[in-house]
Amino acid sequence: MEPLIYTLVRGEDWRAAESAGAYHGSADDRRDGFLHFSGAAQLRASAAKHRAGEADLWMIEAEAAALGEALRWEPAAGGSRPGLFPHLYAPLPLAAVRRAVHVPLGADGRHAFPAGIP
Repeated sequence: MEPLIYTLVRGEDWRAAESAGAYHGSADDRRDGFLHFSGAAQLRASAAKHRAGEADLWMIEAEAAALGEALRWEPAAGGSRPGLFPHLYAPLPLAAVRRAVHVPLGADGRHAFPAGIP
């Protein structure tokens, strides 16, 4: 679907992934059985819903094509949000990561994303 997909990772989890060579997901990911990703147009809403107020957050941009058949585009649980979301049914290999960007909180308390995130 989209060439690039995004996930929001807590700083401690991202540092562990850098050491391990792969990101194995948050507690929520492990509970649900897949890593939650968003398309660029879905990312701000996901941050507001699932990571509101978290200061040590990283935006991880990955190449969808590098993830193969383990990546599936599916509706949100319970159909709570429109559209399809990328779900990765495997650890995220760091080789598929295009960039990792710290996403600080702005003065308004919302995450300040880099240019290019609508």
